[in-house]
Amino acid sequence: MTDHPDFYTKTMAKVYADQGYLSKAAEIYRLLLKQEPDRKDLIDELSKIEKKLSEKTPNDPVLLLSKWIDLELKYNNLKKLKNIRNA
Repeated sequence: MTDHPDFYTKTMAKVYADQGYLSKAAEIYRLLLKQEPDRKDLIDELSKIEKKLSEKTPNDPVLLLSKWIDLELKYNNLKKLKNIRNA
């Protein structure tokens, strides 16, 4: 999937939401609403996503796993950069 705002759609936002990437889904809905502020369907979906985001706790397993994976990837990239610099 591309991560370029020109390709964001309601369907893409729904896929992100269904996969648990609520922040990304909300970002897409906000961008779509900037383009079409009167779309009630987008307003409703964003409202649902924001409600779910406010209910998530820091101990949510999906959220914790997502953060852990993100940190692990950043750590591995940092190690690669250090190896390149030291070569």
